[in-house]
Amino acid sequence: MDATAIEGWKEYARTPAGDLGALVARDAVLESPVVHSPVVGRDAVVTYLAGAGAAFGGPGFAFTGEWRNERGSVLEFRTEIDGIVINGVDIIDVAAGDRLITRFKVMVRPFRAVELVRRLMADQLALAEHSRTPARHGRQCP
Repeated sequence: MDATAIEGWKEYARTPAGDLGALVARDAVLESPVVHSPVVGRDAVVTYLAGAGAAFGGPGFAFTGEWRNERGSVLEFRTEIDGIVINGVDIIDVAAGDRLITRFKVMVRPFRAVELVRRLMADQLALAEHSRTPARHGRQCP
């Protein structure tokens, strides 16, 4: 398995910067513990992953385990926010031909962490939506 997209995601999660779109297939699917339906398509998946990077990435974030096969990786992670330890896994499938992420599933524990993730992701997605939505009188929101 070529791990380019996996390594790109790991780097992004540690220091949220860079072009996530270059790592994600056009028809990628993301399954999140805080949304009811899968998120489909590069733009939507990148929005969610960027929100996760902004909410949880940075110096306190660490990958603590990794398991690989020919299709992708399972990355275990840990971070602490507001005194709540968040432990979870990213299950990532990568396409053989173009080596882009095709499926990204996130699982988080404990329940308090899921509640925190839901709140922080809602905030990040609202910010992303706000920056894309024109304000009244044709002006862009900051």
